[in-house]
Amino acid sequence: MSFALSAVAFVPGLAIGSFLNVVAARVPLKRSIVSPGSACMRCGHELRWYDNVPVLSYLALRGRCRGCDARIGFVYPAVELLTALLVAASFLAFGWSGESFVAAFFCATLVTVSATDLSHRIVPNVVVLPAAAIVLVAMTALDPSAEWALGAFGAALFLFLAALAYPKGMGMGDVKLALLLGAMLGRVAPVALMLGMVAALVPAVVLFVRHGSAARKMGIPFAPFLSLGGIVALFFGEELLDAYLSSF
Repeated sequence: MSFALSAVAFVPGLAIGSFLNVVAARVPLKRSIVSPGSACMRCGHELRWYDNVPVLSYLALRGRCRGCDARIGFVYPAVELLTALLVAASFLAFGWSGESFVAAFFCATLVTVSATDLSHRIVPNVVVLPAAAIVLVAMTALDPSAEWALGAFGAALFLFLAALAYPKGMGMGDVKLALLLGAMLGRVAPVALMLGMVAALVPAVVLFVRHGSAARKMGIPFAPFLSLGGIVALFFGEELLDAYLSSF
């Protein structure tokens, strides 16, 4: 049943991913996500419906705009496909339940802020703060407990202190993203934070090897790594936390 449900959820997940591309492209530029319709960001060529089919249109156009032949970034089909896979995974993991809808919303938000951080180096307040509030209210309604609020503010406080200690390596957008992670994950939020920080060490080490001490002045977008940690913790956090605690 869950597998069939996740397969059905995959198609609307692609459509959601297509909309998230609009959000990620326009919100950092403070442009409306409603009007005008989908168009090339370079020449303004308005996309026909057949040029706006998730993933398939990108392949048919060979990654180029029909109007000006400008290259379309691979991030567009990647966002669509990743969103669809995560939405499907949410229903596979949690079945037909309120938690699956909240998890799908949570994953979609993480994809959005990751895309904006990669392209514009910002985590938009207009995306992450309302999402954190929605998730906190939803999780508290589904499972009345102080766990979600404590997780949200505890995770945010932890990264806020890290930002104070090392402001060049951590932004306030990351702190607000931690608020969202904690609201969704509760007691397993530390798993997401730890995984995110460990994953971010990989590009940091590469930069240090290539550029030496000059790498300290080179920032890397942290939101995608936090999002990765959040996604892993969402689906496997309980098992990872239990395995860690049982080792003592």
